[in-house]
Amino acid sequence: MVWQQAELKIPAKRRGLHLITEDIVSAFRRFPAVRVGLLHLFLKHTSASLTINENADPDVLRDLEMALNRVVPENWPYVHTIEGPDDMPAHVKSSLLSCSLTIPVTEGRLNLGTWQGIYLCEHRNHATLRHIVLTLQGE
Repeated sequence: MVWQQAELKIPAKRRGLHLITEDIVSAFRRFPAVRVGLLHLFLKHTSASLTINENADPDVLRDLEMALNRVVPENWPYVHTIEGPDDMPAHVKSSLLSCSLTIPVTEGRLNLGTWQGIYLCEHRNHATLRHIVLTLQGE
């Protein structure tokens, strides 16, 4: 059993869902190969999240962002407002979607479905650099 770990830095993105599959795959390829295992991704932030969803039709991303904004509106009477009107909704969205993912590794490759992509969900209007810890366990 082998454990490997690295940290990936994702430059600041605009608000929305951003496909980062290639960034993850590129970082994953730097690890010595494993035949079978799990890749765990952990986003070290509380106002962004990670998700896996369709990577073929960009309308899916627009609809997801629209749905999240409808479920978690900025004009709610939040108490935590010192960092701006988008901050507390960003925390709620991050909790709803999660800050981590686990992806199976099969024959040395990430075993994602045909239409699945890995997304960084940026919930702030003025985001900063994001850090993702990749931990690979396998043999």
